[in-house]
Amino acid sequence: MSNGKSYFFAPYFFVGIGGSGMMPLAMILAGRGARVAGSDRSLDRGALPAKFADLAAKGVTLFPQDGSGVTSAAQIVVASAAVEASVADIVAAERVGAQRLSRPELLASLFNASALPIGVAGTSGKSTVTGMIGWILHACGRDPTVMNGAVMKNFASPDAPFASALVGAGEAFVSEVDESDGSIALYAPKIAVLNNVSLDHKSLEELRALFGEFAGKAQTTVLNIGDAETAALASTLDSAKLVTFAVDADADLSARNLAPEPFAIGFDLIADGATHAVRLAVPGRHNVSNALAALGAARAAGVPLREAIAAIGGFTGLKRRFELVGEADGVTVLDDFGHNPDKIAATLATLHAFPGRLLVLFQPHGYGPLKVMRIELVAMFRDALGGDDRLVLPDPVYQGGTVAREVTSADIVAEIGPQAHHLADRADAAAWIIAQARPGDRIVVMGARDDTLSQLAADMLPQIAARLR
Repeated sequence: MSNGKSYFFAPYFFVGIGGSGMMPLAMILAGRGARVAGSDRSLDRGALPAKFADLAAKGVTLFPQDGSGVTSAAQIVVASAAVEASVADIVAAERVGAQRLSRPELLASLFNASALPIGVAGTSGKSTVTGMIGWILHACGRDPTVMNGAVMKNFASPDAPFASALVGAGEAFVSEVDESDGSIALYAPKIAVLNNVSLDHKSLEELRALFGEFAGKAQTTVLNIGDAETAALASTLDSAKLVTFAVDADADLSARNLAPEPFAIGFDLIADGATHAVRLAVPGRHNVSNALAALGAARAAGVPLREAIAAIGGFTGLKRRFELVGEADGVTVLDDFGHNPDKIAATLATLHAFPGRLLVLFQPHGYGPLKVMRIELVAMFRDALGGDDRLVLPDPVYQGGTVAREVTSADIVAEIGPQAHHLADRADAAAWIIAQARPGDRIVVMGARDDTLSQLAADMLPQIAARLR
């Protein structure tokens, strides 16, 4: 897997092919002519049929997750982190002697072999910044390849409803890179973006080391010095290689005079002594920061700043990032990927800029992260919830395997206080939210690692309409 062409010559089998990190990687390989097959637990359960229909339409062969798809030592078997060694496909791979790769190993091999690898890192905002950079490069004729963990609305269509990947013929390979499992160390970016450093899956000490090594590899590193941890890291790097950005602070790219709207935001971009008016079609202060990161990366990739500014105004966002699901009898429902303290706080702050009570359903994305984030998560909710807001937590998402349940949703709720409620079953939690809703409220469904949350949010609308009539 050391050279950039090797993926053309072997058949691939993805175990967990429907995962948010696996599906776009499979789509890139299929789009480049590789033979791709795969299996998924959700496929076996009959869940998310549209997703697997889209994969099949792209030439991907789908199998039950029973070992029947892994039959040859010539296959390269790629497994997501959620797949245990006892899964039949992994057992079959061992039996036939098939080569094994993790998802990050395969992605890093493609990324590092590209002419212009652009890696986007940070605890929050990776998918949005990746989508923004991809859209700028695409709109400006650079024809990039983009690997994202979320569906990019700009590239979605009836023929490509799950556009979390873009296959291009240009030099740029834009990808978010993940720190949660330490695999960020595998990537060698020419342009590195670092949005922020905060708790999610690992301790701050581990994150500082991982992000510092990643940033230090690049020819150009674009950093958010408006984030204290990232600013501290910037001070340890070669300043000649840095492009800095910040909101309401001095930097190479600085945003001032923010003008928020319910689903958009404007600001003045100050760069090289000049001021440029920018308007984004996505809301929130956090998206201004994301836009600065994308503009800095695009300029480092050779796109003139004025062209990049014109392009980013056309970025329409990602699925499950502050996504408006709809409105029923005066109640607005939004679907959001928020799952760590920074992401959740950013979404709540964006909503609190406008009137209306918030009813939040937050499904934690695992027992491990809940343990790591416990103190910060509780403090964030205590601070970020308005006096009339209500919060309900079902139990964390669980996708099989052995897990230590040392900290639970009930523990978090007990520490937040009377505005928070624990209902173990997600359907019960949704019903509780619906029962509370009244005209003017905004319902936000939050969580990661569970694609069915979007359907949960969509299902709320008719239930609200029926209840209020």
